[in-house]
Amino acid sequence: QVQLVESGGGLVQAGGSLRLSCVASGRFFSSYALGWFRQAPGKEREFVATVNWNGDGVDYADSVKGRFTISRDNAKNTLYLQMNSLKPEDTAIYYCARRERSSGSRAPRDYYYWGQGTQVTVSS
Repeated sequence: QVQLVESGGGLVQAGGSLRLSCVASGRFFSSYALGWFRQAPGKEREFVATVNWNGDGVDYADSVKGRFTISRDNAKNTLYLQMNSLKPEDTAIYYCARRERSSGSRAPRDYYYWGQGTQVTVSS
């Protein structure tokens, strides 16, 4: 059984930073790609960032490139998202997800396991 638990969300002023974490239970964490997605009220879930199985392949949405950094620590079964220079439009529930492949993807449908999400609110 695989469980993903996000933490680190909260309320921050525009220009501030947050670091999200996602701890995974279950086996073979280091074998699979992971991703971060977000969903704002009234909008569809959208891709934020993804990392491949060993951390040397990453991809970002254009809207967060240069501000967010995705990373993973396979020894700790943990995925991270460092978010800097936050903007009000970054406000959303952020989800981590695991794909049953070693390479990342931008498509939510390519991910099988999902966490419950953590709220990020950026005030102007």
